[in-house]
Amino acid sequence: MQVIFIHHSCFLVEVDEKVLIFDWFAGDRVNGYTFGGQIPEYEPDTPIYVFASHKHRDHFDMDVLHWAERYSNIHYIFSKDCRMSPHFLEKHGFDLSVRELITYVSPCEKYQVDDLEIETLRSTDAGVAFYVKTNGASFYHAGDLNNWKWDGAGELVNGIMDVNYKNQIKKLAKKDINLAFVPFDPKLGMYQSLGMEYFLENTNAEYVFPMHMWQDYSGIQPFIKRLSNQAMADRIVPIVHENQVFEIREE
Repeated sequence: MQVIFIHHSCFLVEVDEKVLIFDWFAGDRVNGYTFGGQIPEYEPDTPIYVFASHKHRDHFDMDVLHWAERYSNIHYIFSKDCRMSPHFLEKHGFDLSVRELITYVSPCEKYQVDDLEIETLRSTDAGVAFYVKTNGASFYHAGDLNNWKWDGAGELVNGIMDVNYKNQIKKLAKKDINLAFVPFDPKLGMYQSLGMEYFLENTNAEYVFPMHMWQDYSGIQPFIKRLSNQAMADRIVPIVHENQVFEIREE
């Protein structure tokens, strides 16, 4: 398998002949940031599956629908909060036939798209997280499912967040996960690693990629060094820059 960190929370996974793309958005979509990640070009008949965990502009961009003009075997799996009406699509210049390529998903459900088995979790922010199995491999993309603990939010709010996050991650405890993409947001300050640590402790994910870092990757190596469990630390994949490519050897 090959994994490309595109930018922010967007990852591309090549597994055999398939391409899975999670949470892509154009680099100029978020005020104050310029993201530089690029999606590679593929043959027009390549099976491509495009996921969007929710409609926040740093996770979803309706321009992905234009990719259907280049690729004949493309499929979209969008959280239901990304739903677009026929009038909206026409207004923005999309052929209505693109609607047939979209599967809208709700939290805590199971779906089959071609031979992809897809299970959704409920985000602690908006939309869903994805657990996907295909070609004998399994992937978890968190979207914005994280333990979003904030100073000043109060014990009640942070406590509810903590419970809700752990309840969702526990659903993954007995699942095979080859690749996991998990938030590690520096805006959380001292709580940056909170969700990541719980995920590492309570799942068997082989390779864990930090994401949602707003182009600040400086916290990764200190976090790895701080972990007392070396086996846990070894599972974290250090992100250094956008368009970073990782070759994953299947055991």
